[in-house]
Amino acid sequence: MSLSLLCIPLITTSIKINVLSHSLFARAPTCFPLVCPSIAYPPKPVRYKYRSASKTMATSQSTITESRMTQMEEEAIDAQKLRSQFLEVLRSRRSGEVPLSVEPAKPVTNPLIQEASPPRFSEAMASCPKENIENLKDLLQEENLYLITEGGEQGRLPVLIISMKEDNKDQKMPAVVFLHSTNKCKEWVRPLLEAYASRGYIAIAIDSRYHGERASSITTYKEALISSWKKGDTMPFIFDTVWDLIKLADYLTERKDIDPTRIGITGESLGGMHAWFAAFADTRYSVIAPIIGVQAFLWAIENDKWQARVDSIKPVFEVARNDLGKSEIDKEVVKKVWDRIAPGLASEFDSPYSIPAIAPRPLLIVNGAEDPRCPHSGLGVPCSRGYKAYKDAHCSENFKFIAQPGIGHQMTPLMVKEASDWFDKYLK
Repeated sequence: MSLSLLCIPLITTSIKINVLSHSLFARAPTCFPLVCPSIAYPPKPVRYKYRSASKTMATSQSTITESRMTQMEEEAIDAQKLRSQFLEVLRSRRSGEVPLSVEPAKPVTNPLIQEASPPRFSEAMASCPKENIENLKDLLQEENLYLITEGGEQGRLPVLIISMKEDNKDQKMPAVVFLHSTNKCKEWVRPLLEAYASRGYIAIAIDSRYHGERASSITTYKEALISSWKKGDTMPFIFDTVWDLIKLADYLTERKDIDPTRIGITGESLGGMHAWFAAFADTRYSVIAPIIGVQAFLWAIENDKWQARVDSIKPVFEVARNDLGKSEIDKEVVKKVWDRIAPGLASEFDSPYSIPAIAPRPLLIVNGAEDPRCPHSGLGVPCSRGYKAYKDAHCSENFKFIAQPGIGHQMTPLMVKEASDWFDKYLK
């Protein structure tokens, strides 16, 4: 299948979405070198303002009015301030902050996937580029551990790490964190871990909240979402796992075998959302490649494109509908659920604000052009603002958005290859 790159150029009189060859983003000098003593780490916060002479923004699905556009364009985004506000939200529902500690763990022999008929194979993950090494599995080493990220049962974070046995132990290696999709677990992404390890990475996966070892049945995640709506004391959709990923960064940056300036993060679907928000929250994730995860939550509500995302975790919305006395799920129900279980997700932390805050770190967004959960039409503003932020930071080549034609909500071999190439370009 051919690849088209959807690139949102600088705003002039209007924003156009052009279909271009991915060769447009040929390698160019980057403002984020692999090793550069003059670059402070973590990166210093950058203040961005988004302004345009545009009167309207046209998309294939909707038109944003002049007043709405002006309001959005004239908002000044202070990345560090926004990040601090997000961290305050994360801290607001902790069961008890504790010092980070590490406990040993054993390999999981029967990983839990919260589906009635769990899949056994992923063509996309199996296609991941790997070194042609004879007896590769015999040369890999596996670590299993728990990080204690907060008090309570869900504060025990299961971590799986794969690397090569024979790598130089005195050399600090690049690392990539891989995040699974809804209802899966860390063991599900093992093909990616092994492929990256064969190429000289330390590859890490975790179980997100209420998944894998943190689940007791195939309904654990569903029940956690409903409980969050009812009680408002947890944030199982995205945000609680982001807290874990901040703590994971604490741990990874202290390991003697990992270069703390070369830690990448990626994920599929829910994992892509985790990667996006973890990178927004924590600048120690230096290269980012969310796959079929980035979307505009408020845009979907305002443009009646929320149904597919809601269907992916529908039970919590049905409970909310009933509690609100509604006969069917509508945009009011959707907004109230997001505000309750992930405060700010459909407002101040949505993609038009959090995506630009990742600049200048290399960011690749890979979606399907026909993905109903991550509607392409809703990404005009986030991507144009992102492009502007990277241009202002003098590293436009560090931002890339790919929408694979004819693909819905599905991770494909092409997406896996693009993410792999992105990490090789910026982490090696």
